[in-house]
Amino acid sequence: MNAHGPESHALPPALSHSELMLFQHLVEAETGIHLSMAKNALVANRLSRRLRELGLGSFAAYHAYVTTRGNEAEKVRMLDSLCTHETSFFRESRHFDLLREHVLPEWAAQGAQGRRPRSLRVWSAGCSTGEEPYSLAMTLLEAFPRESGWNLELVATDLSTWAVQRAEEGLWSMERARTIPPHLLRKYMLRGVRSQDGLMMAGPEVRQPLRFARANLHVPATWPQGRFDIIFCRNVLIYFGAEARARVIQGLLERLPETGYFFLGHAESLIGITAAARSVSANVYTPRPGPAALSRE
Repeated sequence: MNAHGPESHALPPALSHSELMLFQHLVEAETGIHLSMAKNALVANRLSRRLRELGLGSFAAYHAYVTTRGNEAEKVRMLDSLCTHETSFFRESRHFDLLREHVLPEWAAQGAQGRRPRSLRVWSAGCSTGEEPYSLAMTLLEAFPRESGWNLELVATDLSTWAVQRAEEGLWSMERARTIPPHLLRKYMLRGVRSQDGLMMAGPEVRQPLRFARANLHVPATWPQGRFDIIFCRNVLIYFGAEARARVIQGLLERLPETGYFFLGHAESLIGITAAARSVSANVYTPRPGPAALSRE
């Protein structure tokens, strides 16, 4: 498209109430995410470019297009465009403090005594552009450096294909570095020079335990296989409808052993959703022992 052509200045078509409801139902059915009626402007702004590129005259026509058999790739692209990607390194730092000061030292001692395997699996569910999983990787590597003999695996997933690709690339503006502790920034990040000036890239050591994949929390068949010691699912489920939220939480808790930890965002809670977990800190839970709890094997 000609960036200077008249169509670049054309106003997007209006998104009617009935059209917004079409996308509301589609997005919730596909992902569990509930788009409130207040999201009219957001949906219109994020989808209008594709309408122009595809030569479609209305949002109803675009809805028909993405729901037509054979256009699954466009549906994924549509969902990508409606995802929220707000994140930062060491966001909600008290969670990382809890890991660094209490959880990981306890597990290190248990591993040294032969009371637990010398391995950890962590899942960043809703990893966005990667700041959270790389923050987790730095935290784990400080507690369990390569010479410690521990096996670390950190799986990072997101609904957005674009976000997963950005996260795997591991390249950000240096402005994003302001929330990384200076000693970790020096140790694990590479500063860009010449044509890469103003950028930073994740170094090889912090990349090593990470693997990335697209996963839809609304569809457990897309989840990474196996159980995890730690699951971060922060500031994701607030966008879900109540029924979908409860179902996903139950599934995530079933992926943890009784000694595992489940981290939610600062505005999220399990109160009134499930009694299968107990609070150990603000927005941090462990599964309650019981017949439904899964052992670590």
